[in-house]
Amino acid sequence: MAAAALRVSGRQLSQHSGAGAPILLRQMFEPKSCTYTYLLGDRASREAILIDPVLETAPRDAQLVRELGLRLLYAVNTHCHADHVTGSGLLRSLLPGCQSVISRLSGAQADLHIEDGQSIHFGRFALEIRASPGHTPGCVTFVLNDHSMAFTGDALLIRGCGRTDFQQGLTVSTVEEERTLNPRLTLSCEEFVKVMDNLNLPRPKQIDVAVPANMRCGVQTPPS
Repeated sequence: MAAAALRVSGRQLSQHSGAGAPILLRQMFEPKSCTYTYLLGDRASREAILIDPVLETAPRDAQLVRELGLRLLYAVNTHCHADHVTGSGLLRSLLPGCQSVISRLSGAQADLHIEDGQSIHFGRFALEIRASPGHTPGCVTFVLNDHSMAFTGDALLIRGCGRTDFQQGLTVSTVEEERTLNPRLTLSCEEFVKVMDNLNLPRPKQIDVAVPANMRCGVQTPPS
């Protein structure tokens, strides 16, 4: 349920972030909660940001940051997740200098609270914060400042919204594709509300553990 759905407008993912590109991009997967985690880095300054880390795979993410010679500035969350515990709290310990980040409207604790219209900078790049309430009140979308990518969390998924376990293997799409092919986004407003009000989905298996933990940045001791 907590994958950041990546949108690349008009360019292939490998072309935008390949060896010769100024931005470094890695997409990682956590199978238990079907979560995609994204690492973005500035190849020149080596400053980096991690989007939607998971507690169990935080050591993997920290190791990748070290292997690539990056300095992780922020571990950011698109929202307060219900299906997994965030890895942002643990990453603060594994990579000193890293700050946890989440929307102020989420009500969760973090080193840095963000709001609509602000930006988070790493090297020459920045993620613009766009409020995307719906899945949760505090959902945000992170848009790369050249507007080539958007990390939408659970607000918008590939051919759907609100869940990530029904994407049929797709991991990259475009805004144009979703506007024209997403079966929910092509409904009228009234039809969309009706569909979303009648999903009757089961409770996420980890919700009773994940939500309380994520309100504390994923750790027992709240950030200072």
